[in-house]
Parts: sequence; structure tokens; C-alpha cells
Amino acid sequence: MKRLLDTLYVLTPDSYLFHRNENLCVSIGGTEKASVPVHQIDSLVVFGKDTLSTSLLGFCGQHGVTVTFLTVHGRFLGRLCGPVSGNVLLRRRQYAAMDDPASVSRFVRDLLYAKIRNQKVVLLRHARNETDEDTRTSLLDGVERLSRLADQLADCPDVASMRGLEGAAATVYFAHFDEMLSSPSGLLFGTRSRRPPLNEVNALLSFLYTMLAHDTVSALEAVGLDPAAGYLHALRPGRPSFALDLMEELRAPLCDRLALTMLDRGQLSKADFQTDAEAVYLDEKGRRKVLTQWAARKKETIRHPFFHETIPIGLIPHTQAMLFARVLRGDLDRYPPFSWR
Repeated sequence: MKRLLDTLYVLTPDSYLFHRNENLCVSIGGTEKASVPVHQIDSLVVFGKDTLSTSLLGFCGQHGVTVTFLTVHGRFLGRLCGPVSGNVLLRRRQYAAMDDPASVSRFVRDLLYAKIRNQKVVLLRHARNETDEDTRTSLLDGVERLSRLADQLADCPDVASMRGLEGAAATVYFAHFDEMLSSPSGLLFGTRSRRPPLNEVNALLSFLYTMLAHDTVSALEAVGLDPAAGYLHALRPGRPSFALDLMEELRAPLCDRLALTMLDRGQLSKADFQTDAEAVYLDEKGRRKVLTQWAARKKETIRHPFFHETIPIGLIPHTQAMLFARVLRGDLDRYPPFSWR
């Protein structure tokens, strides 16, 4: 199994990144603040307008460290990686599968079954711990409605109709999000808003989804798959459609649960966010808090439902990418999506 390495996040404004010998170094205001051996990290995520030396970019490419550039608010700008590690024969099969309607429908259906199941698990977990009977009943009603939508997936003739059911399931799931919140700061979800997020809870979810997308793209590339060649999400230039596909089953257990936990524990408040004319974003202090918890969460372990091995949570995108590659090679009949126990 692949070793879980660290991601180095650089958030401090006006940082300068360079390398010395086999170390990646960060200085602020001319003073070196950190030095990390390159063999301990697999990716570098840079927020804002930090400066990187040209030789550092070559150094990262040579050592297989992907550099991802985000705005100060966490919006994706671009990625830089070394020589393409994709397996041309595997990718050829991936592209061929995209032209097989039966394969596409089977994969998308199984993926969405798992996504809805994982959403149900989140609702059930909170329903079990809920002391208010009305809230508990409402959460269980949401679970039942999700179950009915999942049952309809079997009758969907194509991916377009499955997308419609996915949207309906998302509406049901997020309608109960505030019922799962017990944030001491009083932060509320309201409704899902993206591009841009319009309140603090949506800003937190969008930030976590960006981190998950980064990890999923890296996992697909490591296995040799093309992150852009998706089955559920429409193909667009520069869009990692397949990474967006694969992370659908992981949003609820990895991102939503972490967001709910942080808010319920009072680890974030309004003071950790900033508002401009159009949107709400995590500020630097808030991003640090979230990334600390995200890194800690990825190091926790879970018994994988298919491999029956105990692995770090951070390796789940990699295991799912490996399983999809096995399907393409003919080692598995169909893709086993990740289901949270």
C-alpha cells in the first residue's frame, strides 16, 4: 500500500519558497522559518501571491512533488507537476470505457448509490445522538427520502437521469444540515451556495471540497489515470472531471463530517471568516485551523470495506483510484465504491 506523505500548505503572505540540498525551505521577510526534507512530502499547496524560485519548481518536478496554486480564498488556479506518470495503456482503456454506455451507467449508478448511502450515514449518526424528538424524526425522514431516491437509480435509463436524482438527493440531504449543527457560535448553513459561498458554513464546505479535490487528482495521477476523463461530470478543458466523479462518494464522510465536528466543538467562529462584496471566505487564521484538522483527520485509520485492511483515511482516494484501475484492467467486474461503516 502507498505510504501517506504530508502536504505542505503555505498560507503566510509574502512567503518565499526555495530549496537547499534535499530540503524544501520557506522564508518570511528574509528569515528562514521552515525546512522540510523533500522525501517527507508529496505535494505543495500555495495560497495567495507567495513567490517560488524557478529552481524550486524544477526541484519539485524532479522529486514528484506536485505544486498547486490557490487564491488566498482557496479557489483553484493551477497545478504544476513533473513528467507525466500516466500509464498510456491504462488511460487508453479509461477513454474506451467512456464510449461504452453500459460501463458508464454501471459506474455512475454504483457511485451514486454509495454517495447517497454515505449521506444517509451522516444523517443517521446525528439522529442517534439527537435528544430533541422532532429533530430526530426529521432527520430519520430525510434518511427515508434518500433511500427512496436511491431505489430509483435502478430504473434510470441514462446518466442524465441519474444526475437528476443526485441533485434531488443533495437537496434532501442539505435541507437537514442545520439540524445537525449545534455550533456554539450560532453559524448556520441555510442552503448550499457555491462560486461564491454566501455564508460561513458554505465557505468551510467549499474549502474542504477543494482540499479533497486536490488529494483525489494526485491519487488518480499516481495510479496512472487521467483526472480529466470523467463519466458523471461533463468534460470541460482544464476541469478534473474524473476527480470530481471519484470524490462524490467521499464528500459526506470526509468533508461534511469534519465540518460538522469542527463547528459543533466550537473550533471555528465568525472571527475566522472574512466577507467581501460578493462572498464569505475563511481568513488566514481560519484556514490554518481547518488545515490542521484536515491533516490530523487524514492520519486517522479506518478498516477499508473492500481491502479489509486498516489504512489512514488520507489514503482512501488512492485506494479508490487503484480499484477503478483494476476494473479497467479486467481484474474486477465492477467498481466497488467507498461506503462508510
